[in-house]
Amino acid sequence: MSTKPIPAEPQAAVSDDALLEWLRTMQEIRLFEEECQRLFTQGVVRGSTHLCQGQEGAVVGACRALRPGDQMLCTYRGHGAVLAMGAPLDRTFGEIMGKAPGLCGGKGGSMHLTDVSVGAYGSFAIIGAHLPIAVGMAFAARYRKSDEVCLCFFGDGATNIGAFHEALNLAQIWKLPVIFLCENNLYGEYSPIANTTAVVELHERAKAYAMAAEQVDGNDVLTMHAAVSRAVERARAGDGPTFLEARTYRHKGHSRSDPATYRPAGELEAWMERDPIILAEAMLRERDVDDASLAAVRDDAEQRVVAALETAKGWPDPDPASRLEHVYA
Repeated sequence: MSTKPIPAEPQAAVSDDALLEWLRTMQEIRLFEEECQRLFTQGVVRGSTHLCQGQEGAVVGACRALRPGDQMLCTYRGHGAVLAMGAPLDRTFGEIMGKAPGLCGGKGGSMHLTDVSVGAYGSFAIIGAHLPIAVGMAFAARYRKSDEVCLCFFGDGATNIGAFHEALNLAQIWKLPVIFLCENNLYGEYSPIANTTAVVELHERAKAYAMAAEQVDGNDVLTMHAAVSRAVERARAGDGPTFLEARTYRHKGHSRSDPATYRPAGELEAWMERDPIILAEAMLRERDVDDASLAAVRDDAEQRVVAALETAKGWPDPDPASRLEHVYA
């Protein structure tokens, strides 16, 4: 697929200070993921991990369109989304390293990050399993006569499973306040989307359910924010769900063991030129924000990530007795 940017629509004004804060969060997510990769290669963390370098613009732009009380669900490539919702860096590191003060007591790990206190209701390791849950959460908001909305992230591969179609159909029938946000990074695990999906323009699938839909430049944080803000406004007004296809690209392989040699020559380099962090910095320069200010943002993000990691490393492992907590059967 082309790396040519999708034309941006007119956007609501975002202040320089707000955009700088979004940039800092994107930097934190990028640095967090790089540290996670190091932790895994050092054998500090068990299991696997799925990193989101390159997709920071999609999650930060989207989550900044929400307000306290709204909910967010995401995939196993969800570190960035959970951090964008406001989960603390140290407790997120702690969860990935299996520490007792981690977000889930050290028992969820990389693919199950949850922080209900900030509206992050979970990362889900089963492809698409959370789409029906998002519909349920949106139904609950409607039942309570609340104007809360539910934002649901998923990958392009999830659009090929039954739960995707069932969730969109039911959400549209009942006009539920849910935003289905597909992070289309062009690959379902190791397979190019055209090899597995008959309709590669994924936003077109919403037509089958008469649902509002947009295709969005997922690497442009301002464009993402504007698109999700429109979808949130429709949801709060009772006008039902929206399907957003955010075109983006993961810089790394599918998981930590994937060298991504299946990508054609030059594709990664082309997408790296549209790195969401680089694009955000360019936007700020156009607003006459100087390079010293941009460097200060990155330095601040680095200090926060390093400090959070050091804190988390010093935390204890869970008490063995805790393995029996929160077990239903």
